[in-house]
Amino acid sequence: MGKIRAFTMPKWGIEMTEGTLAEWKFAEGDSFTRGDLICLIETDKITNEVEAEYDATVRRIVVEDGGEAEPVGALLAVFDDGSASDEEIEEFVANFKPAQGGVAEGREKKKEAKPAEAAIEGEGDKPKAITIDTNRAISPEAKKLAETEGVDITGIEGSGRDGRITFQDVQQALRGPASRSYKGTTVLPEESDVFASPLARRIAAIHGIDLGAVKGTGARGRISKKDVLAEVPEDTGAAPAPGAPFVPVANDPDIQPFDKIRKVVAKRLTAAKQTIPHFYLRISVNADALLALRKTANMVLGTKASVNDFIVMASAKALARHRDVNVQLHGEEIHSFPHADVSVAVASPKGLVTPIVRQADRMRIDQIASATKGLIEKAKEGRLGYEDMDGGTFTVSNLGMFGIENFDAIINPPQGAILAVGAAQRQLVEGEGGEAVFATMIPMTLSVDHRAIDGAAGAQFLQTLKTLMEDPEQLFG
Repeated sequence: MGKIRAFTMPKWGIEMTEGTLAEWKFAEGDSFTRGDLICLIETDKITNEVEAEYDATVRRIVVEDGGEAEPVGALLAVFDDGSASDEEIEEFVANFKPAQGGVAEGREKKKEAKPAEAAIEGEGDKPKAITIDTNRAISPEAKKLAETEGVDITGIEGSGRDGRITFQDVQQALRGPASRSYKGTTVLPEESDVFASPLARRIAAIHGIDLGAVKGTGARGRISKKDVLAEVPEDTGAAPAPGAPFVPVANDPDIQPFDKIRKVVAKRLTAAKQTIPHFYLRISVNADALLALRKTANMVLGTKASVNDFIVMASAKALARHRDVNVQLHGEEIHSFPHADVSVAVASPKGLVTPIVRQADRMRIDQIASATKGLIEKAKEGRLGYEDMDGGTFTVSNLGMFGIENFDAIINPPQGAILAVGAAQRQLVEGEGGEAVFATMIPMTLSVDHRAIDGAAGAQFLQTLKTLMEDPEQLFG
């Protein structure tokens, strides 16, 4: 027997119980080497890139990409060194058990219990075992299942290599024809009728698409999301002819359930607003000197640091001087840190995320600009990893680029404070000689957890931040 390896749903962090296989980078039969990117797995917070730890060949993909969430420890695929037979691979899949004590093990036990209960209720309805004598290519496990359950294999189209009938083919043939409704409107064929992912079924239901007429491009002909989306008719948006009577059309809402990141954000922010005693400190900063220095610094350093990069830098420098603000709250313990790990709020396609610029107080402005640019790109592409999101001692949330004058941000636990930055505006202020002059003012609001940070500590931090931004040469001292 060749060396067969199980590839299971990994576990990142204590709170992770399940994940979704977002994308396979290899197909069945492909070989990869150590360090190659195998797949992308989505968790509640992030999308992780999974790299190969050894050289191997993909022999069986058990869980297709874009499907439902799988528990930690669930079998996702089977790899080997290329020498195992198809029969050995199928036997491995059929006999696989999740690691003892894992989340997937508990679910497997529940699955095993259901057939036993059904057998007690309807023993007389169980199909009679038969003996199959055929020249068709069929795996031993598939043949054994077909004989035990009395399945006629003549009508089964094999999905294995060269039309070989697999264990999954017989399992699918065992399911009787059934249908179900989605949102009380469209009848969807079950897996026994059409081999499609759950997401593909939902999209087909919303748009009234007959999955039976859709050709699947996934493994073993499975219909994926992109296959269904290709069948969605385009809305031309053509205007009615002049004088034509008004014809009302359906105004049904487009209902989209929370994705994983949105669920986590909603849960965390609700808990934060309900359990953290927020108070707010507001200040305005004259940014004229900072804007002038930014232009010079970018020219000298050959970088494109944004105003937000300078705010991150100034915040980090101020946090290093005020460790009583650079904190996390864990239960009844306040953790104070010597260096500032500043989270930057980013609006990604999957929702609000807060990747971290590590030890920003020790970085030059060009290094901060490079770090934030990389994190923003990864967030927009859905490639943020666990190491990009775990921790953080303070958060900067900037909505100034959208013209928002000011706002109050919700604290990102376990952090003790978050800085909300509004839009820069030209305003009349009093000059050094008492005259009225125009200045570029940036409004800022510091949201503070009163359990961990006192009002005076927050005010002193803002004073230092204002001084650093209005005399920005101190940032380079």
